[in-house]
Amino acid sequence: MTISTTAAQRRIEDLLGSHEAQTLKRWQEISETPADELRELFLALRAAVGEGDFSDVRGLLADFSRSRARLGLPPAQTSRAVFGLKEAVYELVEADGDPEALRGYIWFSKLVDDLGLFTFETYSAAREKIIRDQAEQLLELSTPVVKLWEGIVAVPLIGTLDSARTQVVMEKLLQMLVETGSEHAVIDITGVPAVDTEVAQHLLKTVAAARLMGAECSISGISPQIAHTIVTLGIEFGDIVTKATLADALSHALQRSGVELRRESSARIAVKAERA
Repeated sequence: MTISTTAAQRRIEDLLGSHEAQTLKRWQEISETPADELRELFLALRAAVGEGDFSDVRGLLADFSRSRARLGLPPAQTSRAVFGLKEAVYELVEADGDPEALRGYIWFSKLVDDLGLFTFETYSAAREKIIRDQAEQLLELSTPVVKLWEGIVAVPLIGTLDSARTQVVMEKLLQMLVETGSEHAVIDITGVPAVDTEVAQHLLKTVAAARLMGAECSISGISPQIAHTIVTLGIEFGDIVTKATLADALSHALQRSGVELRRESSARIAVKAERA
């Protein structure tokens, strides 16, 4: 932003230059912001008042806003750090008493208002990005893909399954299938509170994606309540294998992969890892 300077504006520039330490100290007290965070911004603003170009000031304010957003400081405190300069300069102008300085302050006050609004908008945009990034990270952490056995992977799902999470499930599952060369995948929904038509469609898409990679998919964790809901809604899983528990799904996958299971006692099952 470039503007032409007037006599009143030049008077503000003179006051800022001749009372730099006083103004900076007062600004620090009003805004409750460390002086080292304000000094560079003050010098840039003083120069911009004389030159009429505020692009450097906006750049510094953008960095100032983003750093405070990353620290989690409240937006009101960030805006107050900028608006506090108005009070500091007003005290300076009032003590000076020059009519040109008073006219210049009206212009300066509007300028600080614009810079304060810019600061708040930049802060809000930075916070929104931080929240989006954190949500994506939490989504990644809440959707692990684990290797259960040689050639068998599982995706234990907990919580609500929506479109965004389904996409993450697909990507991580397909990546794990490629990395491990697995031919069997288990999607466990024990931790999913409810299954409706939308959730069922998400599951079917995930199974279809795994099948395109050459992996057989089964769904475990079908509780009596979920089974009742699926039947009531008329949801068809087609030829997809469904099991009540993850253990049942693992047993099915082991048998399909040629691993022999032999029960030795009521409390133990021996696994004979010999391919048929």
